[in-house]
Amino acid sequence: MAGNASATVGGSVMNAGSANGSGPVGATAAKLAVREPVAVVEPAPVPQPYRITTLHPRTYNEARTIGERFRDGMPVIMNLTEMDDSDAKRLVDFAAGLSFGLRGSIERVTAKVFLLSPQNVDVTAEDKARIREGGFFNQS
Repeated sequence: MAGNASATVGGSVMNAGSANGSGPVGATAAKLAVREPVAVVEPAPVPQPYRITTLHPRTYNEARTIGERFRDGMPVIMNLTEMDDSDAKRLVDFAAGLSFGLRGSIERVTAKVFLLSPQNVDVTAEDKARIREGGFFNQS
């Protein structure tokens, strides 16, 4: 066995010439590089500046203005303190349907103040705190 370069490993015969890349199969295997999959990392979305519109509707007829501002991508504060309860309820129902239909959100800030946020806008915690404290004035 001194002149033979073969060895038996686990019942298989291995040729020393192909193990070190000198044979035809070993030479091809030595040239192939193993490539790891590349993970595609998308950049984090940059927060867009927003302007909050505060509206003080007195009747349900002002629902259109709320809808137009929200549809244009503006967060809207609805202050319903100047409305009677039945119209305020109708307006909240309208706003809930509006925000659901356009994939936004609606949050109750106080008993009669609501914040409508469009899908692509995240109102900061600082702004929400200011809204609760009554620090936002009519910006429309």
